[in-house]
Amino acid sequence: MSLKWEQVVVNSLDPKALAEWWKAALGWNFSEIDEDGDVEIRRTRDSFPALMFVGVPEAKDGFDRLHLDFRPDDQAAEVERLLSLGAVHTDVGQGEDKTWTVLADPEGNEFCVLSAPA
Repeated sequence: MSLKWEQVVVNSLDPKALAEWWKAALGWNFSEIDEDGDVEIRRTRDSFPALMFVGVPEAKDGFDRLHLDFRPDDQAAEVERLLSLGAVHTDVGQGEDKTWTVLADPEGNEFCVLSAPA
């Protein structure tokens, strides 16, 4: 198979601001803005996959059809850190007895912070 995962594209009202938020959330170091104002971020210049934030005129409406899951070493500490950066708790119907926490970024895109590895 010759497919390589290049990036995940995220529609955004403010691509630059949302890319900066995700850079801080992920601890990534590289970003690049194209001529249309779309912003790509990566861990390093040569690492993949990337996140590409593309400008759109309308706000997010409804649940995401795709979201990212993250597995930190310390779930509680990571949730608190992400909340301090501006994430918010959100409900996607997960219930209260789950081992993961659902958060949303500043534009409402949901993502999960899973429990630490066993």
